[in-house]
Amino acid sequence: MEAPFPHAGELAALATACCWTASALAFEAAARRVGSVALNLIRLVPAAVLLSVYSWLVRGVAFPVDASAHAWMWLSLSGLVGFTLGDLCLFRAFVRLGARVSMLLMATVPPITTLFGLLIMGEVLSARQLLGMALTVVGVASVVMERRPDAAGQLRRLPLDGVLLGLGGAVGQALGLVLSKVGMGSYDAFAATQIRVLAAIVGMSVVYTAIGWWPRVRAALTDRPAMASTGIGAFFGPFLGVSLSLVAIKYAFAGVAATLMALVPVLIIPASVLLLGEKVSRMAVLGAVAAVTGSALLF
Repeated sequence: MEAPFPHAGELAALATACCWTASALAFEAAARRVGSVALNLIRLVPAAVLLSVYSWLVRGVAFPVDASAHAWMWLSLSGLVGFTLGDLCLFRAFVRLGARVSMLLMATVPPITTLFGLLIMGEVLSARQLLGMALTVVGVASVVMERRPDAAGQLRRLPLDGVLLGLGGAVGQALGLVLSKVGMGSYDAFAATQIRVLAAIVGMSVVYTAIGWWPRVRAALTDRPAMASTGIGAFFGPFLGVSLSLVAIKYAFAGVAATLMALVPVLIIPASVLLLGEKVSRMAVLGAVAAVTGSALLF
C-alpha cells in the first residue's frame, strides 16, 4: 500500500521505539509495586478506552464493527499471542531483570522472525543475515553473561528464569507482528490494535478466572502511584506504540520495521541512567549496540 508521505513506515517504526522506551520504564515502576500479573491485564483497559475514543473521533465508530472475519480471526490470535502470552513473560522479566535488560532481550525479535521464516516458509538466509543473527546473539549474550554486584556486593549473573521470560516475550512479539501483518491488510492500524487489545483482555480474563488471580488485580487497583505509572505506560505502549508499530508494518517491509523498532535497547540506556540512576557498564552499552547492529544487518 502506498504510504501517505515518504518513509512513513520507517518514521512510525522509530516513533514506536521511542514510545516503547517510555512504556517500558513506566511499566517497570508499576510492576515492582503491584506485580506483573495484575499489571498485564490492568494496563490494557485504559488502552482499550483510548483506542475506542480515538476510533470514534477519527473513524466515526467506537468499535471495529467494519472489520472482516479474516481480520478478526488473525488479529485476535495476534493479540492472544503478543499480549496475553508474550507480554505476560515480558512483564515478569521487568521485575526480575529491569526494563533495560528486558528490552535488550527484545532485540532478538528480528532474528527470531527470520528464524521462523526459515523453519516455516523455507526462506534461505544469506551470509549477511547469518552474520547479523550471530552479532545480535553475541551482543545480547555479552550483557546477559556479565556479572553484576547484588545487594550484598557479590558479583552474580542475571537470573536464568528472568532471561527465559524475556526471550519468551520476544517470541510472542515476533509471532504477534507476523499474525498482525496477515490479518490487517489495508485495515486501519488503530482499529486493528483495538481488536488485538480486546482479544487479549478476553483471553487474560479467562486465564485469571481459571487460576484465581483476580484478588491480585483488585489489590493492585488501590495503589495510586502504580496506577499512575500504568496509565502512562498504557498510553505509550498498547495505545500509541503498538498502533504505530502496525502503521510501520503497513507502510514498510516488516523486517525493516522490526529492526527500527528494536532500537529500544539503545534508546533506553540514557533514560535508565538519567531517570533511574542506573549504572551501565561499557560492556552493556557495546552489547546493546552490537545487538541492534546485528538486527539491522538482517534486513
